[in-house]
Amino acid sequence: LLFSHCISGIQMLSVQPDTKPKGCAGCNRKIKDRYLLKALDKYWHEDCLKCACCDCRLGEVGSTLYTKANLILCRRDYLRLFGVTGNCAACSKLIPAFEMVMRAKDNVYHLDCFACQLCNQRFCVGDKFFLKNNMILCQTDYEEGLMKEGYAPQVR
Repeated sequence: LLFSHCISGIQMLSVQPDTKPKGCAGCNRKIKDRYLLKALDKYWHEDCLKCACCDCRLGEVGSTLYTKANLILCRRDYLRLFGVTGNCAACSKLIPAFEMVMRAKDNVYHLDCFACQLCNQRFCVGDKFFLKNNMILCQTDYEEGLMKEGYAPQVR
């Protein structure tokens, strides 16, 4: 089976002084450093295992790398290039794949757009919000809407 993309772990290993030096998959030179990286079943100098886009050292960024189309990438660049994007349910503008989002059922929002769509009050961690007719509402606006419709919310 061929996979269109791969997520691979990165291990940092101590080089044992009594072992034969391993060849680096990046530069093909022997690894004589104190540490080496193992990823994609190959060995690398710490400086040689880098993201093809931003050149960040993948051993420092995290313990995973992404490969696609013969590129080795950090998570951010992988998502930027190949990630699934969507549109914000509030403003309808595109949300880049690497951006943090808020979700309510099937809706996805920019962090800045995740606010009551009537009074624009931003939600904080722990605030209640309600999804009614595909609009996110704060508790006050939701309850006022219920009163106008002729029935009171249940108090629990």
